[in-house]
Amino acid sequence: MIAKIRAEYNQKFTQEKYANFLQGLEDKYHCKPLFRVAESPLFIPSLLKERLLEACDLINEVVSRPDIKSFTQGALYDDNLIVPNEDDHTTFLQMDFGVCLDDKGDPMPQLIEIQGFPSVYFFQYMVSQAFQKYFDIPDNLTCFFNHMGTAQYKKMMYDIIVGDTDPKHVILLEIEPEKQTTYIDMLSTSVELGIPVVCITKVVKEGRQLFYKNDSNELVRIKKIYNRVIFDELDQRPDLVLQFKFTDDLDVIWVGHPNWFYRISKYMLPFLKNKYVPETHFLHEMTQYPSDLENYVLKPLFSFAGAGVIIDVTQADIDRIENKSNFILQRKVSYEPILKSPNEPVKAEIRMLMLWPKGAPKAFVVTNLVRLSKGKMIGVKYNKDKDWVGGSVGFFEK
Repeated sequence: MIAKIRAEYNQKFTQEKYANFLQGLEDKYHCKPLFRVAESPLFIPSLLKERLLEACDLINEVVSRPDIKSFTQGALYDDNLIVPNEDDHTTFLQMDFGVCLDDKGDPMPQLIEIQGFPSVYFFQYMVSQAFQKYFDIPDNLTCFFNHMGTAQYKKMMYDIIVGDTDPKHVILLEIEPEKQTTYIDMLSTSVELGIPVVCITKVVKEGRQLFYKNDSNELVRIKKIYNRVIFDELDQRPDLVLQFKFTDDLDVIWVGHPNWFYRISKYMLPFLKNKYVPETHFLHEMTQYPSDLENYVLKPLFSFAGAGVIIDVTQADIDRIENKSNFILQRKVSYEPILKSPNEPVKAEIRMLMLWPKGAPKAFVVTNLVRLSKGKMIGVKYNKDKDWVGGSVGFFEK
């Protein structure tokens, strides 16, 4: 993975630099990340970059199909999920790829997940700058695509989320945001765009309009909502007292309409057929199961952060499922440990962060997120007490 740069980075790495890096992240907005940030970025070689972009283009052909609402309507499996005033296409698009190897031993991305819901766009904005500030990252490397830099990236995010609306009328909406693992991203978004972060329980409804109280305890009209509420988390919080429902007919603009959370999700995986997408089936449509079930993963369609995923599938697991229409069976991919750390090698998953502004013909890649792992899967519970794992970013040659 750009061996020369990797060797130089590892040689110059010190725990003191890493501690200063983490402190710099905390000092930026006086907020400590509530997730582990890795010791290193991932240096992405040109072949992997080209393959990631090709994979995004091929998948994007399906996402941008004019009949997408027709073939994804089953994702909105309950009328109580449908939010009025849906727009023509998603605003945010992410694709997660595991870094594997092809038959020649070259890095090959394989799709793990896809989502039409915003990710940590502003944490990536800040962590990339922190790596460049505290470590020796060559000047000819970037984490941005489409000839962007930090200024152009921030402006595009502002144009999409705020646009020509007064920022005080635009909110980032979340459930108890200060308790969320990704709160530092929300705080960064708030500071950089000048918009408030508002808990869903603090929103006031009057007729079709929504309001929040500012620092002066004045009611302020909400005209746009940058929505970060995960709906299965909301379903698990019956204790929350809300004055409105997502399914109400509201006089607001959703920046990232909630329906795309369902449409572009694991539900879409069986519709994607190319060399970058592992074989995936709706479980209820299968008349015969593979004889090598151990080489597949069973995933519930509507769950978040890996909840309910069965890694080592058996026939008994399938037999126990009553509602098979709620699951997909996806062929496993073999992550290759491609990052050399000072001890054991590290696996990587790359999330391509994409935007689809109004008037653009399709979504395009703007930056990326990397998750590093030494465990069986990507995720905190598989990487306890390990180093050189956690959230990061990929740099590649301009």
